[in-house]
Amino acid sequence: MKKRTPISKIMTTDVITLNHTHGLETAEKLFKEHNIRHIPVVSGDAIIGMLSYTDLLRISFADAVNVETNEVDTVVYEMFTIEQVMAKNLVSVSSTTTIKEVAEILSMREFHALPVIDHGKLVGIVTTTDLINFLLEQF
Repeated sequence: MKKRTPISKIMTTDVITLNHTHGLETAEKLFKEHNIRHIPVVSGDAIIGMLSYTDLLRISFADAVNVETNEVDTVVYEMFTIEQVMAKNLVSVSSTTTIKEVAEILSMREFHALPVIDHGKLVGIVTTTDLINFLLEQF
C-alpha cells in the first residue's frame, strides 16, 4: 500500500449536488436515483453544507417511516428546509490530501463523507465506502 497516495485517486469527481433552495423531496429523489448517501449543498459556487440520507431519516417521525422500504412520508419534508437539516460546519480536504490523512479524519469524526475542495471549488467527495473499497483492492 502506498503511504502518500492522494485522495484524488479514489474520490468521486462526478458529484451530485443540491442547491440550498431545493426541497427535501428532491434530495430524497437524488439519493435513491443515484444510490448515494451524501450530497453536498451549494449556494452558487460555494459549498455551504452536506446532507446525508441519514439526516432525512432523522427528521422523520417513527410512524412516518415505512421500516420495510426505508421510505419517509414526504409530509415531513414540508416542515423543514435543506438548510435546517444539513450539516453546516464542514470539514473539507484538498485533492492532494493523502488517503491516510482522510482515513484518520473520518475515523475520529461522526460523519462519513468529506467534500474535496481545491482553490475554493468543489472538485469531489470522498466517503468511508471509497476508503473501504480502496482497502479491499489492496488484498
